[in-house]
Order: sequence, then structure tokens, then C-alpha cells
Amino acid sequence: MELTRREQQMLNGELGEAVQQSMEILVALGKIYGAKSMIPISSSQVAGVSYKTIGDAGLEYLKDIAKKGARVGVPTFLNPAGMDRRQWRQLRIPAKFAKKQLEILRAYSKMGIMASCTCTPYLAGIRPKRGEHVAWSESSAVAFANSVLGARTNREGGPSALAAAICGVTPNYGLHLDENRVAGFVVRVEAELKTAADFGALGYAIGEMAKGRNVAFAGIKSASEDQLKSLGAAIAATGSTALFYVKGITPEYVEGEAAEEVAFTQRELEETKEKMGVPEQPQLVAIGCPHASIEEIREVAQLVKGKRLACDLWVCTARKNKERADRLGYTAAIEKAGGKIVADTCMVVCPIEDMGYRATATNSGKSAKYLPSMCGQKVVFGDLKDIIRVKK
Repeated sequence: MELTRREQQMLNGELGEAVQQSMEILVALGKIYGAKSMIPISSSQVAGVSYKTIGDAGLEYLKDIAKKGARVGVPTFLNPAGMDRRQWRQLRIPAKFAKKQLEILRAYSKMGIMASCTCTPYLAGIRPKRGEHVAWSESSAVAFANSVLGARTNREGGPSALAAAICGVTPNYGLHLDENRVAGFVVRVEAELKTAADFGALGYAIGEMAKGRNVAFAGIKSASEDQLKSLGAAIAATGSTALFYVKGITPEYVEGEAAEEVAFTQRELEETKEKMGVPEQPQLVAIGCPHASIEEIREVAQLVKGKRLACDLWVCTARKNKERADRLGYTAAIEKAGGKIVADTCMVVCPIEDMGYRATATNSGKSAKYLPSMCGQKVVFGDLKDIIRVKK
């Protein structure tokens, strides 16, 4: 790899042990993927925040690199933690878990990282422009950045995103390069897509078919950012796809000449939605995977206003959006019905299985994929209006 003088100084250890350790990670990654150089980034998003996912080994790594003087060189923010930092007691998070989680957040904070704790930084004021290079690591955020915003990032691991944040650069390979931003799998959508669950189910099915290839969708007449968020999250969860296009909607659309082409019908949509869940009575209804926008929070508030919920309800979102919901009265409406707006975490990385939950309802294709394997949950999947249970 060709390194600049400053990058070579980093690698040589002239800027400190933590910087050297980070540059070694980036150079090794670049060599593996054939990068010829590094490229500057404008921001980084670091996964590996929940104690549930990184455990004691991850915590010790973070404490060690922070102790060595690691400091980020670009705006850097965190993926969801394993709990709401302010409401963890009310949500019945185990105290031992909470203690470890707070240690993790302190270690990141010591490095100058914003404790945003969200998988939707683009809803909390951080929206890279088209063509802008970043180093993001959460799968749905990566898909949204590449596809909806037209920015450029590979799907970084937690350590590589942290290393990029410290050094301010990332290896220039993969989706940073024009030649790798071509769709190798084209979907002619013949189904009518109306809800977030519809878009999530489409992504869930196509991710399994695409197997990591960039995907181009044709035939989708309209889609909001929230619906594209649901689509990208599901396709990333089932297929590790980090870039998709929607003809006439996303800022880019590039079909490969030899791309495989399939149709997706209304029947396939309904069959997918049926297989994604079971007809179980949920103990928890969990919305916000990826984190809910203020528009989605408003929709939930309107659905439950003046009613009493038949089971627990969490609306997971970024702290900034919760504070906005507080001001707009949405939080009060949801809490009066018996639900909660939960910040900083989500149903997947929170230890809900240790809190007595065994069946969770969701309208998210991503959480439908991960709740069984990561949380031991039976999944009830459907449209928002169908999964919210109220007392008669």
C-alpha cells in the first residue's frame, strides 16, 4: 500500500501506541482486500457497544486502547448500547449488566466518541453527502448511507471503524470505488408495497436470494425514507447486502450488464410475511429496528392514544428523537397507554431474554431475522396496526 507521510508516521508509532495499533489494523485490512491506498473519511460509526454482544473481552480491549491514549480524529458516534442509559432500572435491566454497559460507554467517551447510541445517525443530524467517504459499521446504517444518501462506506467491523476514527482514514477498496457500486441482482417488483413491514419483508426475501450482491429494485412506485430504511435493514440482515438501488428514487442506479434478474410478486410478499413470524400472543411489541423516526413515533402515539395496551410496548429510538417526542406529547400518549419510548438501545442488543420475554412482535424485517438467534424469541411479524395489542 502507498501511504502518505503522516500515515507512515502513524504506522511507525511516531504518533503514539494507540494510533500505531489502529493503523496496523487498517493496513492489514487494506492488504487483505487489495487496497492501493487509504482515503480520508468525514465520520465514523462504531458498532460493538452493547455488553451483550462484546462481553468482557470487548470491554477490556476498549479500556486498554483508551488507556493508551486513543482519541478519535473525526466525528465519531456509537451504535445502540444494551440498555437505555436513563431508564434501565424501570425497564428491569439486570444491575450487573448495567454496570458493565456503563463501563463500555465511559471507555468510548474517554476516546472523544459521541455516545449517540443509535443505528440511525442520519436521523440525529449526521447525514453524509453523496460521494462522501465514511467508515460506518452497523449494517442498516451502512445500507442507508450507501443507498439512500449516496455516501460511500464498506460494512466495517467495530474494531476497524474505531481504528478509522482514530486515524481519520480507511482503506480505499470495495464500495468506496465506482467499479464496485454496480448491481449484480435486479428485482422487478410486481407487489404493492404500502407499509414498513411490506418493505421489510421484501428486503428479507431478496437478501436471502442476493447473497451479498448489490441489488437494484425496479417497479417500486414510491418509498419514504422510513420505508427505504426498513428495506435496507432487512436486506442487510438476511443477505449482508450493503448497497441497493431503487429506480427513480435513490440518487444512484447502476445495473450490471450480466446481472441476474428476478420478479417479486404479491403472492411472494404475502408468503414471506407469513413465514417471518408465528401466530403467538406477544409479551412485548417492539418497534424501532432500525431506530424509529419522529414520524414513526407519531404514528404509534396516534394508534394507542386513549387506549390501554394488552402487553408491553417499546418504541426504540435515538435519544434526540425521544427528547423531541417528549416535547411534542408523543411520549405522554404512549406512556398513558402503558408503553415506553426507549432510547439508546433496541430489542436485539438488549438482554430481553433475561427479562422474561419469550415472544416479541415486530414490524421490522431485521429484528424478525435476529430476535430468534440473538434473543431466543418467538417472533410475531406484521404491520404496525396489526401487532399493537390493546385491551378490549
